[in-house]
Amino acid sequence: MVRMGRRAVLFGGLGVLAVAGVAARDEIERAWWLLPGVSKPRKEGELDHAGASWTSASPANWRMADRPDDYRVDRIVVHVTQGSFESSVDAFKNPWHKASAHYIVRQDGHVEQMVRELDVAFHAGNRSMNERSVGIEHEGFVDRPKDFTDEMYAASARLAADVCHRYGIPVDRRHILGHSEVPGADHTDPGPHWDWDRYLRLVGEALAATAA
Repeated sequence: MVRMGRRAVLFGGLGVLAVAGVAARDEIERAWWLLPGVSKPRKEGELDHAGASWTSASPANWRMADRPDDYRVDRIVVHVTQGSFESSVDAFKNPWHKASAHYIVRQDGHVEQMVRELDVAFHAGNRSMNERSVGIEHEGFVDRPKDFTDEMYAASARLAADVCHRYGIPVDRRHILGHSEVPGADHTDPGPHWDWDRYLRLVGEALAATAA
């Protein structure tokens, strides 16, 4: 049996405490923003998707968070605006609207970001789904298949692939769902004319290109 001297025991204990201290410090640094009134620095207009432009939704229509540290992001919810691109942007800027989405995709393929992905947009009508998902609106009406243009599908697929890449979201119908499929939802979008097979194929191809 080897006996350890008091000095060895002392410095061994200090080493354990040092490791524990580093771990505790890392945890404190990771969670400091959970304190009331504290949030990580952010810049107005900062984008999560490189292909987007920025217009800020009213702060009444989303909640500040720090995803994915406080809420994991593992879903994408597909919406249709039931209106024009301009009217949807105006609605999300209106504090009385009480709803928003992270992105709106226009029929010509333009992407507008209105809420940062790290924040919780009020888009799904379900608090848990809002906290875990990214909401993507698409300009048009559910009963007009002509509104779902090639440009829109392609741009939205690139956006969804970007989101899937950053959060490790599988490209399938369990993780990419329509607003009508959210538990408790009373909406019908994206409706029967949204081509899910085409959309998931395009997302998968865009994700493979991103990974490559």
